[in-house]
Amino acid sequence: MNKTNPPITTFEQFATSADYSLMNTLRADPDSTHDGNDHRPRQVFSGHFVPVTPTPLEAPEYVSHSSRFFAELGLSDELALEQSFQQVFSGDLSAVIDPMRSFGWATGYALSIYGTEYTQQCPFQTGNGYGDGRAISIFEGIFNGKRWEMQLKGGGPTPYCRGADGRAVLRSSVREFLAQEYMHALGVPTSRSLTLYVSQTETVSRPWYAQDSKNFDPDILVDNPVAISTRVAPSFLRVGQLELFARRARSDAHPNSLEELRMIVAHLIEREYESEIDQRLRLTDQIVELAEIFSKRLTSLIANWLRVGYCQGNFNSDNCPAGGYTLDYGPFGFCEVFDPKFQPWTGGGNHFSFFNQPRAAEANYHMFWSAVRPLLAEDTGALERLDSVRQRFPETMQQQLQTMWASKLGLAEFNSQLFNQLIQLMSQSEVDYTIFFRELSNIPDTIVALKESFYVDISTQLDREWQNWLIAWRKLVIQNGNQEEISKKMKQVNPKFTWREWLVVPAYERAQQGDYSLVKELQEVLSHPYDEQSQAIEEKYYRLKPEAFFNAGGVSHYSCSS
Repeated sequence: MNKTNPPITTFEQFATSADYSLMNTLRADPDSTHDGNDHRPRQVFSGHFVPVTPTPLEAPEYVSHSSRFFAELGLSDELALEQSFQQVFSGDLSAVIDPMRSFGWATGYALSIYGTEYTQQCPFQTGNGYGDGRAISIFEGIFNGKRWEMQLKGGGPTPYCRGADGRAVLRSSVREFLAQEYMHALGVPTSRSLTLYVSQTETVSRPWYAQDSKNFDPDILVDNPVAISTRVAPSFLRVGQLELFARRARSDAHPNSLEELRMIVAHLIEREYESEIDQRLRLTDQIVELAEIFSKRLTSLIANWLRVGYCQGNFNSDNCPAGGYTLDYGPFGFCEVFDPKFQPWTGGGNHFSFFNQPRAAEANYHMFWSAVRPLLAEDTGALERLDSVRQRFPETMQQQLQTMWASKLGLAEFNSQLFNQLIQLMSQSEVDYTIFFRELSNIPDTIVALKESFYVDISTQLDREWQNWLIAWRKLVIQNGNQEEISKKMKQVNPKFTWREWLVVPAYERAQQGDYSLVKELQEVLSHPYDEQSQAIEEKYYRLKPEAFFNAGGVSHYSCSS
């Protein structure tokens, strides 16, 4: 909570924080309605955003809010239950007061997968209908001196909805609501969760899995309660947005296309890099600085993902924020049984699997680099420096990953031979990724403790290989200094409690029946992932995945029908 200002307790006080830099600085689509009544699929040819009103939930009910994030913003917990606040963040903007706006905004972006841009995914097969189909930003404001944008996930259709209903179901909303705050607690840059409301009457049908299904793809249609979660970030500017404006500039799609690219890049720098880039510099120099800092942020982010076992599942450029944080918790998952090819999303494929995320990140960074190059066309020196930053990206990534692996292993520096042996042993023994590294953080003398993380019995030969590895590793660790201090540091990077889908499923299933107690329990447990917690919590959450959940549809793998 802000130490100097009293907490915001009323909606009227909340409204005074409004400051809509995006709508005030950038251009609206000239074909838009301007009042936000714009909910049918259509092509959007220019402009940075489309004014659009969300579709309110029918009979909204409070599920939960993030007390920790409320405190960071300087908001009182009671505000989440205040009538006008609840109306607005369940999609009803009729309750807004000045200086708030009576409509929100949606943005378009391009889609590229591994450096190849696709345009056929929109209904018009031009790429002009691709963007925020059900995510509507409704508020931008300054809290405790920091700017935040608040976006409704599942707020109804926009011009980019591609014919869909624009809704999110409670299942996916609970997952995103919990995951964002968990990632923050892990120390991983991420969008944040503000509130979660559910409709008491409105449902939509989605493909999902029957009880005890082992199918790869969903096998039934399920009626789901509709929900709206509010996700919050300094901005929701993505690499895919920059790509869209660069594509328009390259094809000279309209007279202002290059200027609109310049405007959104300048806005990105102001929103996400203001404290690091001197905006008195020429824009070309600012862009080179942007490329350098974004490279560091993105590579650090991916190293953090691998550190905590996170797999994005679908790391397209439109899911890659240009601010360098995690966004769009749809097909994500956390690795339990260690597998470099872990991929929870049935539509993701190996190219977006756990250990391939550095490659996916480089492909997205390549599209970022390609998108900003037109703005440097007349500055040869800046262009050369930009290209040099791009060329160094693989090296930067490798350095970040090696630093991360060294810290997970309690080593002063990365040891490639020891690491490669470990990855092979972990794969052969089918270790639980989180439990293994947490037990290793105790710096055991023998592998007995480590076997708590093994899903299979190992052979005598493998046992011997583990013992030899452990001896070599301990020798390096002990050389580094105080064993107790090293153990403590390892436990600050190797979490005790991880996201286990089979423990999250009961939370959203109960929530669908109106019981939110497990959602709140998970909120609390996942808020302290590095801490030792009660014996009861440990017995429930610090254990191997039960055999019944292996290859289970909706648990070990799932579609993105949310």
